[in-house]
Amino acid sequence: MPVRDSGDLYPDGRALLGEACATLTVDLDAIAANWRTCRELGGASECGAVVKGNAYGTGIEPAVRVLWSAGARTFFAATIEEARRVRGTLPPEATVYVLNGLLPGTSDAFIACDLRPVLGSAEEIAEWRALGGTGEPLPAALHVDTGMNRLGIRVDEARALAGDPGFPVALVMTHMACADEPDHPLNASQIAGFESVRAAFAGVPASLANSASVMYLGCAGDYDISRPGIALYGGEAVPGHDNPMRPVVRLDAPALLVRDVPAGETVGYGATWTATRDSRIAVVGLGYADGFHRVASVTGVTSVTGSARPYRVMIGDDHAPLAGRVNMDLLTIDVTDLPRDKVARGTGITVIGGGIPLGDTAAQFGTNVYEVLTSLGARYARRYTGTQ
Repeated sequence: MPVRDSGDLYPDGRALLGEACATLTVDLDAIAANWRTCRELGGASECGAVVKGNAYGTGIEPAVRVLWSAGARTFFAATIEEARRVRGTLPPEATVYVLNGLLPGTSDAFIACDLRPVLGSAEEIAEWRALGGTGEPLPAALHVDTGMNRLGIRVDEARALAGDPGFPVALVMTHMACADEPDHPLNASQIAGFESVRAAFAGVPASLANSASVMYLGCAGDYDISRPGIALYGGEAVPGHDNPMRPVVRLDAPALLVRDVPAGETVGYGATWTATRDSRIAVVGLGYADGFHRVASVTGVTSVTGSARPYRVMIGDDHAPLAGRVNMDLLTIDVTDLPRDKVARGTGITVIGGGIPLGDTAAQFGTNVYEVLTSLGARYARRYTGTQ
């Protein structure tokens, strides 16, 4: 990365790293604190860590290192490629599971990297069992479908397998479909089904609780290991509920320029935003190619008298709305109501995080906090603060 001097700072002192148009700051201390909160909410059970999706957009390697330092010993990735990165970052005693299971013909990769597949079909189980004929049977997790109808064998199949699984079952697990709706009747049904499987696999560690289950169902302590994911990265597991987790990410971009737009002129593709007064527009260098969703565009809305609430960024302690469409590489922001000397070329603008809750961003994007985080682009300069 190019060497930077003290002149390469935002006006409030935050560093502008590298040559990217935007900087994603990840607070590693907040990830560690959120893991500790999940561990406390889980009582005596072990608290694992889900690091799939590039640790929810924050970066697998730095996230895994700080989670290990905080005390996590069991990690869950989605793919073999992710799990390889986790294994390469951690000491040999860490346990690494691959949630997407056993792809045909990939058993050698699991063995070579000391990874454990989460087996979720009869075909996967048969392939893993066959390895026992070539040497020491290898441990794996067993995924039981209790109502998601996604990955996992059915409850009756799991109970039938319990007498002779053919490999060391290191973990039995299920995944909750509606934990983010604490009153949904499927929650109780899934728990009851999983309890019957757990009884059949006496002595085998069991895992049910995801982030929402840890935070709001209050059942994490009833099982041997919990699997928090989104909570570790500051996301609200249940929209509309108080979120005890610390924010982790902040996306900042410097203004590329600030331009005057006379009343009556339009801004952006499709001329969807019209200045109803003499206006000032700040342009920043990020867009939907960087994970800032195009759906946040301001269309059919004019300045001041708009009929919809536009997405608002932050400049210091002040908010400013988007103007016009989100572009592939650019955002346009109406800064007319800010003092003229408050925004200039190079002024730092917070686009996600900081004083903008992730839940608010997700609502504006018409999605959830998971997609906001995992969509964060590769073009940002990534800046890590806190312990590594």
